[in-house]
Amino acid sequence: MSSKSKIISKSQINFTKDHELVRKSVADFVKKEINPYVDEWEEARMTPLKSLFRKMGKLGFLGIRYDPKYGGQGLDYWYETVFLEELGHIKAPGLYIAISVQTNMATPAIDEFGSEYLKEKYLKGAITGEMVGAIAVTEPAAGSDVAALQSTAKKEGDHYILNGSKMFITNGVQADFYTLLARTSDDPGYHAFSLFVVPSDLPGITVGRKLNKIGVWCSDTAELFFDNVRIPVENLIGKEGEGFIYQMNQFQHERFSLLPPTYIAARDILQMTVNYLKERVVFGKPLIRKQALQHQLVDWLTETECLQQLTYQIVRLKMAGLDAVKEISMAKLFAGQMFNRMVAGCLRMHGGMGFMDEMLISRYYRDSIGLSIGGGADEVMRDVIAKLEGF
Repeated sequence: MSSKSKIISKSQINFTKDHELVRKSVADFVKKEINPYVDEWEEARMTPLKSLFRKMGKLGFLGIRYDPKYGGQGLDYWYETVFLEELGHIKAPGLYIAISVQTNMATPAIDEFGSEYLKEKYLKGAITGEMVGAIAVTEPAAGSDVAALQSTAKKEGDHYILNGSKMFITNGVQADFYTLLARTSDDPGYHAFSLFVVPSDLPGITVGRKLNKIGVWCSDTAELFFDNVRIPVENLIGKEGEGFIYQMNQFQHERFSLLPPTYIAARDILQMTVNYLKERVVFGKPLIRKQALQHQLVDWLTETECLQQLTYQIVRLKMAGLDAVKEISMAKLFAGQMFNRMVAGCLRMHGGMGFMDEMLISRYYRDSIGLSIGGGADEVMRDVIAKLEGF
């Protein structure tokens, strides 16, 4: 090796010192402002998003990639990845999902297709943390099959009249606005839908109930009803009839946002499990000495590394301006299956203690179930991949 050669760490291949400064800032926030309170928020079945988001907004965390004109940082996808990775250290996956709704689900379409008015009011409000956003697409009879949604928005003069309901809306109880997809035409096909920014305080909007879930307790989930809600025409995102296309684009940001926190949380869970196995003595030896357990842990660690490297390949594609739908769909499918299997196995390695509600591993187990459902079920991801492969 030449005397001039430098030894670099693996992280330096993708991340610079500036990236690491952002990482440290987010990590410090998670350590000081989030993790000390997650048990309390889980117990309350609600995180105080308005106060939390204002703190995050002041530090510039809610607009990593967005234009500084609207309060964003104007940074690239690698910086966004750093931010999302550090959210993975939150000891309640429900909360990093609630945050990513704000950054990667309710706002991308406003940023990409919205008018100056919508960006100035709602995108800026979300980036500063002064407004809480939610994405309102799913309905009782239309989840993964988005084209089956039945909510209607009929244009009358300078308003659209919205009627219908939405289901399983994350942040829906506390949201100040919904990025909402509704049918604006009776015509068949994908050009019968439009995307709107709907303020939650408009007359005719009712939060039916805060839904009780198996897991992700600290993330509120709402059932919404709309009765002759008058949406101003200026709240239409982009062009009428193009909402389905806009939402499909927005789904890619959503699905990507689930990947970095998943492999980081997976590593935290694996380390937590290893620590437990080192301390748990059975028949005179620590459980970590059991080769069968070692091999399982190694398999899960390998799968976690594979997910991380596929995610980094997706970032490279995004940075090059290339389509990454297939790779994102593959990663989302793999993440859900891997995380479910790994967390269930780690819980079993904790033995009877793993079955106790007080143990952190039990929270991860409850929360892991939703990863193969939310943001596109595993079966939908397979359909997308098969279509793109020409099957």
